[in-house]
Amino acid sequence: MRLRISLFILLLFTIAGTARAQNESRVGADFRKEGESLKGSCSSFKSILSCAEVLFTDQPVHIAVGSIAPQDGFGAGLAFVEHYTPNDSWRLSWDTDAVASMNGSWRAGVYMKAIFTGSKKETTTTGRPTHPQESTPTEFERPVFNLYAQAISLNKLGFFGLGPSTSVSGRSFFGMREIIVGSEVKWPIETSWPVFRQLHPSLYGEANGRFVAIRASDGQASPSIEQVYNEASAPGLTSQPGFVQFGEGIRLQPGYGDHVKLNYFVLFQQFVAPGDSAFSFRRFTADLSHEFPIYRKTRTIQPKSYNGPDDCSKDVDNHACPGISLDREGTIAVRLLISESIAPAGHVVPFYFQPTLGGSDIMGNPSLSSYQDYRFRAPNVFLLQASFEHSIYGPMGFTCSLDEGKVALERGDINFAHLAHSYSAGLTLRAGGFPQVYLLFSWGGHEGDHTVAQMNTSLLGGAARPSLF
Repeated sequence: MRLRISLFILLLFTIAGTARAQNESRVGADFRKEGESLKGSCSSFKSILSCAEVLFTDQPVHIAVGSIAPQDGFGAGLAFVEHYTPNDSWRLSWDTDAVASMNGSWRAGVYMKAIFTGSKKETTTTGRPTHPQESTPTEFERPVFNLYAQAISLNKLGFFGLGPSTSVSGRSFFGMREIIVGSEVKWPIETSWPVFRQLHPSLYGEANGRFVAIRASDGQASPSIEQVYNEASAPGLTSQPGFVQFGEGIRLQPGYGDHVKLNYFVLFQQFVAPGDSAFSFRRFTADLSHEFPIYRKTRTIQPKSYNGPDDCSKDVDNHACPGISLDREGTIAVRLLISESIAPAGHVVPFYFQPTLGGSDIMGNPSLSSYQDYRFRAPNVFLLQASFEHSIYGPMGFTCSLDEGKVALERGDINFAHLAHSYSAGLTLRAGGFPQVYLLFSWGGHEGDHTVAQMNTSLLGGAARPSLF
């Protein structure tokens, strides 16, 4: 590992030297500055923390790491981040990255953001600024346009059947490749109506092309999916058409004083399969998150929409990453998630686009963590989560949580009856105020316990990657 890091540093030194020797461009200057940072922090390997900060967060090139998907391992690779300011009204940024894991799974993507800053807006805060030195306009004050193209290949995904009544003995595995090409926009709503303005509303829209290919997953502890299931029990197993997918939503982010911060997101999506395919459907999602910071210095854990997934910039004009906070930080959080699918007569929702509960889902989001990953799968999901997190010292923290939820084949079965539950406790590792690593022990689900080790796929509060379902 040390040899690889040394070769990586040598590569960056070489690039920086080449850029200096030529007529230095903006990108060349960024490489030169990073080379100087590497030389100052890593040449002697005496300052491990400083060297790691440069290697894993600096721009334009750094090491990219993170969990690709549950069961598919820890990925490592490289990321390239660059910013451009064409005029006073726009800020542009690019992210490209590629990572691979030991089981052969991989992900590669290109992500571009355009942030409109033309109209002068006052800084909006919720109560007193938690970090005055970092007090900048928040995401809902700037229109943000995203363009992206991402490909991911996963060799091990669990499938237990559909609905809430499946058993552990029905476990199988499958492989999947998905290519997503699309765009999204987040646009703040400006209004002079005081009550509505306090909600900090913003509109959301997306348009994506989705191309999925399902394959066998042999050599696992359980059979490959095609050996156990068929098209009737796993819709979409034998045929995966391309999809055009649209979405429209609204986000509300009110805050009340220093100790109440809400994030409500309602989204309506349309998945359209071409031709005579019977896989077109619509989905309604309501994701209602509530944060109750214990201290005034507690930072929000919401990702910054003006950053790419490999970018930890404090603001659109300040590309330094936030430092490790030694302040006391603690948060109580409550989340309610409801997702319901509506399919026309004669149509079904492909199993690979159905959300899951148990362990973590394909995006790495934990739910009912005492169960196996992907344990419950259905077109309709209900989830209620309550959690507590508090810092211990520096980046280390303690967390505990309670999850209750269910999946349903019919929308009418989404209610509070017969919920599965799970308890979790463990450690978090934060950087820049954002949880980067979870080490959890979960129990209480009547199917044994589960240990979860998860590393965030986005860097220090960078924006999330496109959803895979």
